[in-house]
Amino acid sequence: MDSVVLAIICGLAAVVYGLLTSRQVLGASAGNERMQEIAKAIQIGAGAYLTKQYTAIAVVGVIVAGLVAMFLGIIPAIAFVLGAVLSGATGFIGMNISVRANVRTAEAARQSLQAGLTMAFRSGAVTGMLVAGLALLAIAGYFYALISSGLEPTSRAVVNALVALSFGASLISIFARLGGGIFTKAADVGADMVGKNELGFDEDDDRNPGVIADNVGDNVGDCAGMAADLFETYVVTIGATMVLCALLVGGPDAAKLMGLPLLACGVCIITSIIGTFFVRLGGGSIMGALYKGLIVTGVLSVPALWFATQAVFPDMNAVIGGEGVGDGFTGQSLFLCMLIGLVVTALIVWITEYYTGTEYRPVKSIAKASDSGHGTNVIQGLAVSMESTALPTLVIIAGIIATYKLGGLIGIAFAATSMLALAGMIVALDAYGPVTDNAGGIAEMAGLEGEVRNRTDALDAVGNTTKAVTKGYAIGSAGLAALVLFATYTNDLKEFFGTVAVDFSLANPYVVVGLLLGALLPYLFGGMAMTAVGRTAQAVAQDIRAQFRENPGIATRAVKPDYARTVGLVTAGAIKEMVVPSLLPVLAPVVVYFAITAVAGQGNGFAALGALLMGVIISGLFVAISMTSGGGAWDNAKKVIEQGAYGGKGSPAHQAAVTGDTVGDPYKDTAGPAVNPMIKITNIVALLLLAALAGG
Repeated sequence: MDSVVLAIICGLAAVVYGLLTSRQVLGASAGNERMQEIAKAIQIGAGAYLTKQYTAIAVVGVIVAGLVAMFLGIIPAIAFVLGAVLSGATGFIGMNISVRANVRTAEAARQSLQAGLTMAFRSGAVTGMLVAGLALLAIAGYFYALISSGLEPTSRAVVNALVALSFGASLISIFARLGGGIFTKAADVGADMVGKNELGFDEDDDRNPGVIADNVGDNVGDCAGMAADLFETYVVTIGATMVLCALLVGGPDAAKLMGLPLLACGVCIITSIIGTFFVRLGGGSIMGALYKGLIVTGVLSVPALWFATQAVFPDMNAVIGGEGVGDGFTGQSLFLCMLIGLVVTALIVWITEYYTGTEYRPVKSIAKASDSGHGTNVIQGLAVSMESTALPTLVIIAGIIATYKLGGLIGIAFAATSMLALAGMIVALDAYGPVTDNAGGIAEMAGLEGEVRNRTDALDAVGNTTKAVTKGYAIGSAGLAALVLFATYTNDLKEFFGTVAVDFSLANPYVVVGLLLGALLPYLFGGMAMTAVGRTAQAVAQDIRAQFRENPGIATRAVKPDYARTVGLVTAGAIKEMVVPSLLPVLAPVVVYFAITAVAGQGNGFAALGALLMGVIISGLFVAISMTSGGGAWDNAKKVIEQGAYGGKGSPAHQAAVTGDTVGDPYKDTAGPAVNPMIKITNIVALLLLAALAGG
């Protein structure tokens, strides 16, 4: 219990840090009247979208909460609501900070590059620490409340509550991630199709009716969507680790072991807070300044994790046993597994930067291919996106083997936990991106000095990389978390339905059926997301063309565009388009189980469902990495050309790069990232289905 209380204190520290830092951000100057006018339009648009989105999600949430209460009981239903509400709150809070920090970052960039960097990163740190703090408070607080009420930590009521809490966070996350992604990329692509390609406008020309919608999209997609995404990944990973400890270990060691993931994440919140104070240029690059904070956090996390492990298991060499863990493991082996998780995080961050950074071969190769035309740009972009899956996969494989050797399935779970323990700092890097993107747009539309725009462009180019790095990190950690969820499924199957014969061998055709269906889901989901972006973007482009026809004075700035009309159109389109794809991973496990059971019996139904989960994990990992890294590379290849390579802005190479970026945008900001929560929600629904079939 001491470890749970310490974790709650650390979570509160993150929230206090976020509130104090937000006061610093909001207390800074918001610039001149024109800058504030533009920022206000972005704030109104983002607030209106999120209010409508969460209203739509709430309807689904209420129905699902009722079903959870009906089949599993009131304790899991409360947990579901808690996860859902706090997941939505993190997105809303993150968006509210970013839409106010953008104009302050533009104003700070008028002073110096360092001032702009500090303002943007501080605002990102607010979101990052609130994500980590609220997520830890949700799971540690509810766990503490259940134990204090007299429930055993390893009881089925507690296990079901942890799974339901994860489900609530996941359900909101997939809607927020997908809806925000459709909004941001439909607005971006639609605005570019007309503004850049047809009219020759610059990126943030205020004559473009879609320009405010584009800036709104950065916040509701990259900030609110990512905040909900990593809140969900954080909760799911810790919850899955705790559930696996309860199922596999048992006895007095299990209760202590369930507190370790909470304390490990708690101490890493403290190291992340310390790391935020080390983000300074110091004569180096912007990316180097951001990495200083991440490196300090990672280095300090090593002794912090040792402290957490020793606090729970004072004798680090004592064997922790249980029926499901073979010869057992020690506190020291768990500590080593968590160190491996930190190493995997560092390698995935580095690999993602390599594939999306402007100074490395992959991005430069796409820029060079653009010089030959649109087709070669697309070909090379697709090649890079496919190639980018290799190194992260090898790193994850090495991590799985090493941690399994050290601690079995529990070792893999603790490696995933340590990866998510750094979420506060990682989300800070991600939320920095939309703030700097908006700051550049505000600087352009407000007609600020060219030097200011150069600074915001430099900050924004790094923001593209940090957003890609965060997505790579989220996907890598999700892959490990999903394996833990799959292990939980197989153990639950033994506990609930030990008398049912389930054959998971490839000789069973229903296993192959499940694998194929599972592998299909990320492709089908990604295709539906891309189609949704395309349809909404076409509507945006038509609206922009219509506004120029109706008011030709827009082109000469004699008349202002109707920004609100375009924002409203994208809002309606995104909310409409997000529903069906988001329900796909919720319904697929249920449909597959009942369909195969009806055809071939319950044993084969369970086998097909388990195979479905594995197919989703494997296929989803490749789809998500390919889309996010490839899309980031396409985007930064355009930046390379805009900085003067191959003829610079307006050149044929630049036009080809814009085409590639138009493809890459929904890749990296809609379909790819949304596959991440989709993988986990499929597994969580399967766990809840088993519990419901067993009678709770």
